[in-house]
Amino acid sequence: MTEIDSDALLAGYRRFRQDQWPEARAEYEALAEGQKPHTLVVACSDSRADPALIFDAAPGQLFVVRNVANLVPPYQPDGQLHGVSAALEFGVKVLGVSRIVVMGHAYCGGVNAMLNGAPDNCRDFVAPWVAQAAPVVRLVCETFPQEPAERLAEETVVRLSIENLRTFPWIAEREAAGDLELTGLHFGIADGILRALKGPGRFEPLA
Repeated sequence: MTEIDSDALLAGYRRFRQDQWPEARAEYEALAEGQKPHTLVVACSDSRADPALIFDAAPGQLFVVRNVANLVPPYQPDGQLHGVSAALEFGVKVLGVSRIVVMGHAYCGGVNAMLNGAPDNCRDFVAPWVAQAAPVVRLVCETFPQEPAERLAEETVVRLSIENLRTFPWIAEREAAGDLELTGLHFGIADGILRALKGPGRFEPLA
């Protein structure tokens, strides 16, 4: 018996094949011909904030990009390796999504690293990744010391990522033309409430 035979992943796969696949088979066969998701979601890699679960989405509906702290770097076509930017380019130009959602969440370890520094054993990649947003996050928290720092920082990262999306010319053009909507969200892990960015700096619970 191999290690995976008793693994939770294999148990989950078996449940999928037994309980979900029979009803979903036709849908997956149709998706084999191609995908046409309506929304691109930039979310955190955190295991507690899964966009497909939160939005109760079916296969083929969401094109999901996940990284530490749901960050969108600014537009920088310099020939280097840009995973988030590559996904944005494919989702917008090839798949033609009509909405991009940036979804932050409570208790985000990546945002905590922006406030307090990355763990000592995560200096190769995590530290430089979160450093791109750390100055903005710290400035906002210093400007509004009366606000809970963690929540304020998480919301700031969502706003920053929305701003950075607009540095991509083919995103800004589509948004200006009314063909693409940019949405900022924050998910409360403890209360399950999704809050949306409404106007400058305000996140309000969705009904």
